[in-house]
Amino acid sequence: MPALTAYPHYSGFTFAHDTYNAITCAGDGKIYYVLSSNRYDVAGQMHVYDPATNQSQFLADLSAICGEAGQQSIAQGKSHVRFYERAGRLYFATHVGFYELIDGMERLPERPPEGYGLYPGGHFLSYDLATGAFADLAVAPDGEGILSMTIDRERGYLYGITWPTGYFLQYAIDDKILKKLGPVSARGEAGTPGADYRTLCRSLFVDPADGAVYMSTADGDILTFRPAAAAIRKLDGVDLRLDYFGRYDPAHPGSMGYNWRKIFWYAPEGVAYGVHGNSGYLFRFDPRRPTLELVERITSEPSRRSGMFDQFSYGYLGFQPGPDGETIYYLTGGPVYAEGRRVKGEEQIARGAAKGLENLHLVTYHLPSRKYTDHGPVFYPDGSRPTYVNSLAVGPDGTVYTLARFMHNGREIQDLVRIPVAYPF
Repeated sequence: MPALTAYPHYSGFTFAHDTYNAITCAGDGKIYYVLSSNRYDVAGQMHVYDPATNQSQFLADLSAICGEAGQQSIAQGKSHVRFYERAGRLYFATHVGFYELIDGMERLPERPPEGYGLYPGGHFLSYDLATGAFADLAVAPDGEGILSMTIDRERGYLYGITWPTGYFLQYAIDDKILKKLGPVSARGEAGTPGADYRTLCRSLFVDPADGAVYMSTADGDILTFRPAAAAIRKLDGVDLRLDYFGRYDPAHPGSMGYNWRKIFWYAPEGVAYGVHGNSGYLFRFDPRRPTLELVERITSEPSRRSGMFDQFSYGYLGFQPGPDGETIYYLTGGPVYAEGRRVKGEEQIARGAAKGLENLHLVTYHLPSRKYTDHGPVFYPDGSRPTYVNSLAVGPDGTVYTLARFMHNGREIQDLVRIPVAYPF
């Protein structure tokens, strides 16, 4: 199987840490992304990369955008969501990047470092593509970060799920009104393992026909929120508790449980396509009937042959339709072999992380023809591997962009990576 080459790009942020989701190709053809920080005193940064010049530009410090620069509170360390474009603006949200270890788990800090206040809560933000101006729209309640987000472009709503408790938020862009609804899944990741702990959904979608929002739970239920009813309800007759997804105890950390990992609306069929993270199964969800059916396992070819789950305990967020609107791009894992044997990682870990070393693979799946293609493993020019990859953007020419770990000046950081791909293929 031929390999692809990934070209790392240093944006100038020496504290850049793991970023999830926060990269998007905007309508101007440029790549907007957030580099995260896991420090209490250093905020994440937003940057833009121009493929035409192969240059990136620093746009803003996340705490500064939120009006919190210099206020001595725990920084806005990351964004955990994609950028959503509407009427010339990009909408996104911030999240906490610094955690406190409580009972062996990473929790929202309760005892901030000396001289610092508690995390003030995640913000909904916008960025004007024409003027470069940022707007601070709303702050999540109870000092929680914003973990998941989507947009209803037609009706002008932003939706989000907070971390760690899992409150469902609705923000009306034109009326500038924030509503707190929920929680959506027991006590979320603030709960007690074995009781009311539940890993929260990382991906939401909107049915554009009626504005209904859909999300999953670790228990395998599918929830919907309809603006007219202003209430969250569980769908009857359909769920994600499928044998092929595996068996999970949703009250314990270490996996996404029965949650879908990533999902998007596919207008040509009037359905959503999603992927279950641990098993790597692509599925088709029709919310109007409602039904859910498996399509194909879209893990890497070596993973399909091995029959084993991949090494990242939550699965992969690098899952998006490409520039043709009908080809899914998926950055996923592949087993590493030494002396003919698959290298095994840890059996169980209590958070979203890699259990062991794996290769990165680019998989595409063309929906109309049902064509699966593994384009091969991805390596840097020096032969090392991109790791901790949980984001994806695709340029108009099919070039894949992600955020991955690599070494820079003797320090491991996570920054922009470009993977040229021959398109069409």
